[in-house]
Amino acid sequence: MWGSRNRGNDRVVCVACGLSVERTAAREYDKEGDRWSRRGKEFEYVCKSCHRDLCHQPRSELEDLLVKIEREGEEEGSIPQEEFLRRYSEAVEERYGSLEP
Repeated sequence: MWGSRNRGNDRVVCVACGLSVERTAAREYDKEGDRWSRRGKEFEYVCKSCHRDLCHQPRSELEDLLVKIEREGEEEGSIPQEEFLRRYSEAVEERYGSLEP
């Protein structure tokens, strides 16, 4: 119908592996999970190889949870990765219960 826009030889960097690839060899990644709403957004890119390896299950609650924990950490300054992961585990247990049988 409309055809794709010619993006020339634009190169992008894959956020998963750091490889620089042509835009045509990458997939758009929208942290908000809504790539159709394009106004005011800057998209990240994932190379096709990494894109195949990604889990394509719905993730709306996951993104909201990660952003919430990140914002809480920013209020305190920078938190170490171990602390971030501890908070994430606690939040998941609080929302969904323990993973233990």
